[in-house]
Order: sequence, then structure tokens, then C-alpha cells
Amino acid sequence: MRIGLRIFLGYFAIVALAGLLLSQVFLAQVKPGVRQAMEDTLVDMANVLAELATDDFLAGRIADGRFAQRVQSLRERDPDAAIWGFAKRAAHYRVYVTDARGVVVYDSTGEGVGEDYSRWNDVYLTLRGRYGARSTPLDPGDPESTVMHVAAPIRDAAGNIVGSLTVAKPNRVIAPFIERSRSIVLTWGAVLLGVALLIGIAAAAWLSRQLGLLRRYAHAVSVGERAPLPRTAGEFADLGNALETMRVQLEGKQYVERYVHTLTHEMKSPLTAIRASAELLEQPLPPQDQARFAEAIRCQSQRLATMIDKMLALAAIEHRQRLEVAQPVYIAQVIAQLVEDSHSRLQSRGQRIELTSDDDALLVRGDEFLLRQALGNLVDNASDFAPENSTVDIEVRRESTHVRIEVRDRGPGVPDYALDRVFERFYSLPRPGHGGRSSGLGLCFVAEVAKLHGGTVELENRDGAGARATLRLPLSG
Repeated sequence: MRIGLRIFLGYFAIVALAGLLLSQVFLAQVKPGVRQAMEDTLVDMANVLAELATDDFLAGRIADGRFAQRVQSLRERDPDAAIWGFAKRAAHYRVYVTDARGVVVYDSTGEGVGEDYSRWNDVYLTLRGRYGARSTPLDPGDPESTVMHVAAPIRDAAGNIVGSLTVAKPNRVIAPFIERSRSIVLTWGAVLLGVALLIGIAAAAWLSRQLGLLRRYAHAVSVGERAPLPRTAGEFADLGNALETMRVQLEGKQYVERYVHTLTHEMKSPLTAIRASAELLEQPLPPQDQARFAEAIRCQSQRLATMIDKMLALAAIEHRQRLEVAQPVYIAQVIAQLVEDSHSRLQSRGQRIELTSDDDALLVRGDEFLLRQALGNLVDNASDFAPENSTVDIEVRRESTHVRIEVRDRGPGVPDYALDRVFERFYSLPRPGHGGRSSGLGLCFVAEVAKLHGGTVELENRDGAGARATLRLPLSG
């Protein structure tokens, strides 16, 4: 089943269930709500009529006094009213009065006079000072034939209950209002359900289209087709951009072509030198020439090996999105190990390291091995460009939330044309003296390590002579 259809069915099921429950609640409350409103009206009317009937009841003329005449006139009156579209042309009330025993002494319909109503709740409860009301069907077999009865007490001058007056009204009178309310609820419920259905169809179609565009794009990319990024909206646009970025990074044709081209170009020079020296060695040569060409082969082979090793190290770190395990690293310990490891190499050129630090407790979080390699590359680079019998300076300083590590040499510095390219892969400058070149991967490796640790690295010329490499790393805590 397609995801758009699944989304639509799930959405519609929730809306339909909510609509059904809501409509049922409304329908269940329509009838009792209307009847409660009618009962409230009957309570007011019963108490008003009880006050009006008190004088005739106490005088013993309740059956033929002015009260009885007015009630009879009410039965003959034509209200000629239109209530919310329903015509009302007659009063549908029944009024009866009982004495203190519950015997009917007056009935506007004349049906119940002389009967004992003391067992009915409206009379029974009212004569005992409580609220009396009941709803009784005229036909036990017809639940819709119920009549609502609401009673009010008749009191003498001392406030004693001496009788009761009941107003009765058939519930059928309000049936049209109930049915119309039910019809309105059902109609609007159906309309809302239909609107929800249309919204669900539109939303599901939109989601399905967005996902379909991205799915077809991903499929085209997976089979190697040239496919433009589809136009999508919202989070789908973000997803599309992420897919496009991933495609560029994974595919990386231009990057791979440039990488391979530069690598093969860099390897051609030492391979050519090795091949030329080997061809010359095949011929009879003086011992000094043989030694010179053999040394050339050794040096170029070492250069190739170094290039391959650094290339592998750089490739490994370039594919790491983050440090898997970041541990506390004391910069002072890393520098101390670096000085020890570099001692022999620098001593062979008469060089030495001078270390300056304002805090031996500077702590960063990261990979100690990678940091030592990166700083080692900076020291090696400074040593290559520094003159013999000179000093390579290392300075460690705290800068607010970062630690700044500077590696300075006293060489010729970096030409202006190369300052923007020193961190490019395979880019290298001829070393002073012998004119040889490095693998061109050392500074690129340093930049990747700095980025992996959330830091930065830069290389610039010093005032006077020499270059300064600055590595900044965020302090831990």
C-alpha cells in the first residue's frame, strides 16, 4: 500500500471516529437539553399560577372563580406566534389544583376533578415541601407520548402548604425542535466529514507527490542518471537539499577527478626520477655516479612512501564526521612528547625547539594521537623551511575559551602567491637549499584535524622573517 494512501486512511479514520463520537454526544444531549429548558419554563409558570390561584383556593371558589375563568380563556387564546420557523396557534398546557390531601379540586381539562393524585410525584413531593415533577407517558406502549408535570405549592397566610398546582405539557410539543436540532447536527456533521475528507485527500496527495518526487530522484541518482533536484516545499525541500548534498559528496566526480589528476601528477616526478636513475645504473658508471643515482632512487622512493602514508592518513580522517571517543588531553603532555620525538630530526640539522607556555594545565577534549600528528606536521614543516642551526619556537597561550599553539620558524617565509593555497591537498613549495618538495599533504592533514576538534589553523608570515602557524583548539569545560 502506498504511503500516501496509508496517511489518508489513517487521517480519515481518526477524523471519522472523532466526528462520530462528537455527533453522538451532540445527538445524545439534544433531547435532554430541550426538555431541561422546557422544565425550567414550567417551574416559573407553575409558581406564578400558584400565586394567582391562592385567593380563589383559600376562598373555596377555585373551580369557578376568576382564576378558573382566566385559565379557560388561555385555552381559547390564539397566540399566533412563529417560534424559530414553527407556528404556534394554541396553548398546550394542562393546569390542575389539589387540596392538602392530594385530591384534584380543579382541572383545566375537567378530566381529573375528584381523583386522588397524592401518589404522583409532582403532588406527593410538593405537598411535603419538596420540588415535585414527573414525566409520565399517556400511552404506556408509546414512549413518545410522555407529558411533563411540574408542581408548585399553594400556601395560606401563615405560609403552610394547603394545596398544590401542577402545570403539565406534552413533550410532543417540543418534538419538532428536537428533530430539527438533530437534523442540523447530522447535516453539519456530514458537511464537516466531507470537508475533512477533501482536506485529507489533498494533504495525502501533496505528501505522496513530495515523497514521490524525492523517491524518483533518489532512484535516478542510484542508477547513475542525470536528474535535477525536484522542486519541493517545507521539510521536503530540506530533505531534497540534503539528498543533493549527499549525492555531490558521494558522487564527487569533480573532486575525484581533481584528486586523481593531482595525485598522478605528483607521483610522476619521483617515478620519472627513479626510472631515469635506474636506466642510468644499468650502464657502466663511475662509483661516485652509481652512489649518486642510488641515493636519488632512495630519496624518491622515500618521498613516494611518505606521500602514500600521508594520503592514507588524510583519507581516513576526511571521512570521519566526528570524534568517536573524545578524551581529556593535556596540551603540555602532547607538546612534551612532540619535543622528544622531534629531537633527533632537528638535531641532525643543528636545530632546536624553544618552548614557551603560560599554563601547563590547559586541557582540551579530543584524540591525543591525531593532535600529536598534527603538531608534528607543523614542526616538520617549520624545520624544513628553517635554516640550519636555527630555532623552531613553540608558544602555548590561553585565549578565553581556546588554547592557541604557535609554531614559528626563521626561514624565508611563504610567498604571497602561496598563502591562500598552503592548505590545499598536494600543494607544496620547494625547500630551501636542496629545492625538494614534500608530499603536500601535511598541512591539509593539520586542517582536517583542527576541524575535527572544532578548531582552526592558519599560516602567515612573521614580521621580519619566517612563518607562523597558529592552531586554535577549544578548551575543555
